[in-house]
Amino acid sequence: MSKASNNPYDENWREKYCDMISTPQQAVAKLRPGNRVFVSTGCAAPYVLTNAMMERAGELSDVEIIHLLTKGEAPYAEKRFADVFTVNSFFIGHNVRELIQQGMGGYTPILLSDIPKVFKSGQLPLDVAMIQVTPPNEQGMVCLGISVDIVKSAAENASLVIAQVNPQMPWTHGDALMDIHNLDMLVPADTPLLERESRPMNPATVKIAQYIASLIEDGSTIEFGMGRLPGVGRIPPAVMNFIQDKKDLGIHTEMITDSIFGLLESGAITGNSKSIDRGKIVTSFCMGTKKLYDLVNDNPLFSFQRTEYVNNPHTIGRQNRMVSINIGLEIDLTGQVCVDSIGSMFYSGIGGQVDFNRGAANSSGGKPIIVLAATDAACKTSRIVTNLSVGAGVGITRGEVHYVVTEFGIAYLHGKNVQDRALALISIAHPDFREQLLEEAINANYLNRDMRDVEGKFMISADDMKTVMVLDNGSQINFRAIHPTDEPGMRELLYALSQETLYYRFMTRNQRFGHKQIHNFVYVDHRRDVAIVATVPAAHGDQIVAVGRYYLNERTNMAEVAFVIRDNWQNRGIGKFLFKHLVSIAKRSGIAGFTAEVLRENKRMQAIFNHCGMNVKSSVEEDVYSFQIVF
Repeated sequence: MSKASNNPYDENWREKYCDMISTPQQAVAKLRPGNRVFVSTGCAAPYVLTNAMMERAGELSDVEIIHLLTKGEAPYAEKRFADVFTVNSFFIGHNVRELIQQGMGGYTPILLSDIPKVFKSGQLPLDVAMIQVTPPNEQGMVCLGISVDIVKSAAENASLVIAQVNPQMPWTHGDALMDIHNLDMLVPADTPLLERESRPMNPATVKIAQYIASLIEDGSTIEFGMGRLPGVGRIPPAVMNFIQDKKDLGIHTEMITDSIFGLLESGAITGNSKSIDRGKIVTSFCMGTKKLYDLVNDNPLFSFQRTEYVNNPHTIGRQNRMVSINIGLEIDLTGQVCVDSIGSMFYSGIGGQVDFNRGAANSSGGKPIIVLAATDAACKTSRIVTNLSVGAGVGITRGEVHYVVTEFGIAYLHGKNVQDRALALISIAHPDFREQLLEEAINANYLNRDMRDVEGKFMISADDMKTVMVLDNGSQINFRAIHPTDEPGMRELLYALSQETLYYRFMTRNQRFGHKQIHNFVYVDHRRDVAIVATVPAAHGDQIVAVGRYYLNERTNMAEVAFVIRDNWQNRGIGKFLFKHLVSIAKRSGIAGFTAEVLRENKRMQAIFNHCGMNVKSSVEEDVYSFQIVF
């Protein structure tokens, strides 16, 4: 690790501060039974000091180890030391998870932004802080390097601060400096930092990351949360692989990893659209490889800030188009999200989820996103449930949830009633559990009893029914299969049709549609009964501007086709495009052709059929044309 060019280390620092220097053994000799000891975060864990502490295990007792999250080995979390060391973690990592789940360690559920407050107020007094820093510069300042987060607050409020002084620690910009005279003991240790390698993405990770990427607009500022999905992996960093074609992205996040390289190399990150900290990548700590540590070393692009700043919901909300991406472990059909446990078994922590969810919700154009795997790793249990498991704690309330993403799609819940929420969440549940969830939702009175009529029809189509059309004026129309969650949009479309359009499509001017009739529009099997909607983006979801549909007669292998277009979107070529798309889908399914019934006055529909370039036959009877279109 090269020395920071703008902040050169004082070559004589050992002589200048010789009275503060000690060996690891001399430093940890200051620990006493009953002490509360803070250990630095993540890959900045001072393992030279913790190893020396372990050598004194026979002399100590009842020592409480406080940390946010540590990487590498945590020998103090071994069961054989349970009478000597008690772990109290703000976020549960793999190295302490087993101990805590067996009731032999502690977990403190708390918002990340609140942790410095409990240090400063004395509610959680710290006897000792063991941290890792750079050597001092000529001004007597040391740098916390890759871990500022809650470490700076812990060091400022601990009675005794022991610093592992490591020249391999990067010198980072931001709020990472401390005066060496605010430290008590210096332990020189030229050792490599802990590293965390990125893991390969599995298919579920890829699908979820792609869905999230579709929600991120150019000019967004993004937070990538700390957690990982059991059996799936770390979703937030995976998203970085699918947003490299975006423009002017900004980063404001607790943690960065090696995944940042692709975004930087693609030029997607400029920070030019950020409302505050423009041009800066703001974070509080990083965990990755030496390549990442070299990148942040003396790099003014990166601004390492305290948790009090990074996780402040007010600060987060000041960013325009703030996107937060965080992990949920379970969600019920009303939108309550459990973020830190699997039932009563603690798995991770609250971390910054609530901070960033609230901040992004208050951001202009912000998008708070909660990510879940649809099932457990063995696909035996749905993570979308009618009622949360016994012992599951609510991290994101039903009133604060916005976007929910699984490998099966995206649900937007905020401002929606319980029925719409339930349908949206069932739609993105694993297909094996959708019918069960539908039945349970009806029994729980989340859904109307009429929904029993659609049991067995709750289908979500494959992505191969999607396509896009660009109009002459540049507007983009998205085509996809209709979803059960389109019921409100379908109802709105039907009641927006003019009398003429209504008559041409349904051969009636009666603008009344019952629940069952609308259900029949929305709940289709996508094989015999296919419905495609054309949508444009609206404030909170899609607006349906057209619907095309065909019904297969299995005896003749011909399908009856019909479609309707919102009045203000007619005469723009949407009908012709929609028809061709339905033909393409029908051909893939082996259907021989279409039939249609069209009123004599409906000249536009007749023109679409007559000029489709296929074998078309028609006959007229009582002002109704009957078409037969053979593929």
